[in-house]
Amino acid sequence: MQLVWDENKNTSNKIKHKVSFELASLVFDDPFHLSVLDRIENGEERWQTLGLVGNVVVLLVAHSFVEQDDDEMIRIISARKATKKERQRYEEGR
Repeated sequence: MQLVWDENKNTSNKIKHKVSFELASLVFDDPFHLSVLDRIENGEERWQTLGLVGNVVVLLVAHSFVEQDDDEMIRIISARKATKKERQRYEEGR
């Protein structure tokens, strides 16, 4: 599955949360990543995925699924380090 994002949003996310979308994309490589539907905004499902990156950091990635030319893609919207409560939820789900 291909991952896509807006480069301007990536730049602002790095400034605000100190997490690049390139790094955030690695949560989907975690075999134990946990995805939950967060909300529907303007008809688009917004998901949150918690996953481990580098066996150290649990990140929360907000994203949507989009289809283009019969290919399903993940569009990253934002990413940040998980809160203590979110990390706990991830660890309980493993």
